[in-house]
Amino acid sequence: MTLASPRPYLPAVTVLPPDCECVLLFDGVCHLCDGAVKFVLAHDRAERVHFAPIQGELGRRLYAAHGLDAEAPDTMLLVTRERAFRESDAVIEIGRRLGGAWKLAVLGKVIPRGLRDAAYFFVARNRYKWFGKHETCLMPTPELRRRMLA
Repeated sequence: MTLASPRPYLPAVTVLPPDCECVLLFDGVCHLCDGAVKFVLAHDRAERVHFAPIQGELGRRLYAAHGLDAEAPDTMLLVTRERAFRESDAVIEIGRRLGGAWKLAVLGKVIPRGLRDAAYFFVARNRYKWFGKHETCLMPTPELRRRMLA
């Protein structure tokens, strides 16, 4: 069985600060997405991942640069200097970057991307109904504020 080939995305992102390996764009009004950000904060001991809500200026710009609609966010986007990852590929890449046992997330690549993404979009379509949403983006904690990109 061969692993799925990478999707073609923009090859490089130059807006990342020098100390920033990657930025996770997330839906800032989504409770599930907030939970995912808190999970990454708790497990990213090397502080590799920075964050930007899709509703913010940088998030909106990067989301649009990758052909996505910031007015109707339906996927998180992990942007590195080399490429971007979305849907289930973003989840797997985040696990890989967290290190430790989380690296085992790469085993998810044995599941065909179409199946992984179908499951991802099923949850994404129902996230507000199942987990709720905020009226506005929440104020970040001091730890998140330190790793938030404007």
